[in-house]
Amino acid sequence: MNSKKESDSGGKLKQGELPRIGVLAIQGDYAAHAEALAACGAEPVEVRNPEELEGLDGLILPGGESTTMLKFLGMRHFFDVLKTYCSTHPVFGTCAGAILLAREVRNPAQRSLGVLDAVVERNAYGRQIDSTILTAKTELDGGPLEMVFIRAPRIVAVGAGVEVLARREGSPALVRQGHTMAATFHPELSSDRRVHRAFVQIVASAVQP
Repeated sequence: MNSKKESDSGGKLKQGELPRIGVLAIQGDYAAHAEALAACGAEPVEVRNPEELEGLDGLILPGGESTTMLKFLGMRHFFDVLKTYCSTHPVFGTCAGAILLAREVRNPAQRSLGVLDAVVERNAYGRQIDSTILTAKTELDGGPLEMVFIRAPRIVAVGAGVEVLARREGSPALVRQGHTMAATFHPELSSDRRVHRAFVQIVASAVQP
């Protein structure tokens, strides 16, 4: 069993330690994210309070309903603490999490963390019944990527510093900007762990001695 780090957030990993990656555990299938992180060589930590961000090397914002998540984050100054954390640490947002990370949200407009240089349109592909599983080309190694879309948002614009790693019908579906990643689909619902593995590698690189 791997011991937890004693260093503060942003510290370096000691020999044999796993990166500690939080999963915001207020909505969505955060347990599936935790399982994927463990399979990719990280120590998952469920996060429900702002003080639980301390000591984490990275964070995943899972799917759910973004307006509901915003209401929760409005309590106890969680939103402001989270914004500061996401601007200084590796973070990965999936579906509703991607909406929260964007610099601009449409359909309708709503508050966001503004750490990803992207414009996101909510519920862009239809209702729950229009959910689908697609396989598409990706810049990740290993061939085409399976992508599970559930009431998915669409990334309608990205800044020059954003790398597009996969697309759906021409629109970015998986992107990276520095130590920030976002997906409009649910990689935790696929047996393909490459997306989580890529994020774990980002986190590990950020905390390597």
